Amino acid sequence: MHFNDGRSPWQRLRPHVMVFDIPLTLIILALLSVGLVTLYSAGIAIPGKVSDQLRNIAAAFFVMWLAANVPPQTLMRIAVPVYALAVALLIAVALAGTIKGGSRRWISIGIQLQPSEFMKIAMPLMLAWFFQRQAGQLRWQAYAVAALLLAVPVGLIARQPDLGTALLVVAAGACVIFLAGLSWKALVALAAAACVGMPLLWSAMHDYQRERVLTLIDPYHDPLGKGFHIIQSMIAIGSGGAAGKGWTQGTQTHLEFIPERTTDFIFAVFSEEFGLTGNVVLMVLYLLLIWRGLSIALNASTFFTRLLAGAITMIYFTYAFVNMGMVSGIVPVVGVPLPFMSYGGTALLTLGLGAGILMSIQRHSHGVRSGSGAPAWGAVA
Repeated sequence: MHFNDGRSPWQRLRPHVMVFDIPLTLIILALLSVGLVTLYSAGIAIPGKVSDQLRNIAAAFFVMWLAANVPPQTLMRIAVPVYALAVALLIAVALAGTIKGGSRRWISIGIQLQPSEFMKIAMPLMLAWFFQRQAGQLRWQAYAVAALLLAVPVGLIARQPDLGTALLVVAAGACVIFLAGLSWKALVALAAAACVGMPLLWSAMHDYQRERVLTLIDPYHDPLGKGFHIIQSMIAIGSGGAAGKGWTQGTQTHLEFIPERTTDFIFAVFSEEFGLTGNVVLMVLYLLLIWRGLSIALNASTFFTRLLAGAITMIYFTYAFVNMGMVSGIVPVVGVPLPFMSYGGTALLTLGLGAGILMSIQRHSHGVRSGSGAPAWGAVA
């Protein structure tokens, strides 16, 4: 390495420091700011929540910065080892994991780890690497192998059980498979097979998962029991009206009717205090986040980076859609946080890692789509 090139230390460090994509960073900062304001109100009776979240945000930005400095070529090289390690950790959880709240999701290796969180990034990494290697010669066998690579970790995660994380991993993996060129005919056939297999899926579900589906259909069949939480969150959302009750003025929130109000149900707190107007602003921010992610994917310079960026963007979409849907009573409660708003460290680190990868892809894109004859998105396989 030569240091006598006439450049100052700042000029040499600048490419590694100024790695943040400005539009994406501003959108994330806006969501984090809204989240902190809402968290202050939701956790006003729980000292330390905001300061803890600020530490989580600092850690997430550090992870984001690290990931933004990793070139896509390096991401390709580590895709298989990262996937293999994540699967190995999931197997270790199944064999000797720690049980909390009736679920076996953690493993202790000096610290408590939840390997399923790693799979949210490891899965699209692996599938993007796989389809990059298959580019130009994609056949149905390649999609079958990809489905198997997806099914193994999803099965292990669902067995814990952790339906919310399994859903996010499925969304990320399915997005890569679709963007790799899976035909619409195949998608229709898979949807038909899924409908036919619903009775089998129902019989394989745990009792608490069946209860969540039944509660979704009719939360008032047990209004003081399993339906209580979703009923209270819908009351909070509806009572916000057009303009909301005002910051820190939410009655459902501060009378503690809303469950998990700093984490999974923070959207109900926000809706009660800021109303429909606030929800529209929040929706616009999430749409801008998805738009920026898709823009980075479309401008990526390789098939691998297009697939990876598209999958990470789909993770953000799934997080937001499922969380808002479950709080609003249109999808079952599955324990998915609202991205960049809910309190928590692990999910925020995963989201920050995904954003850093998007920034790395944007830095290394040249506006030229190469990929060894890779098919266009949605092409017929």
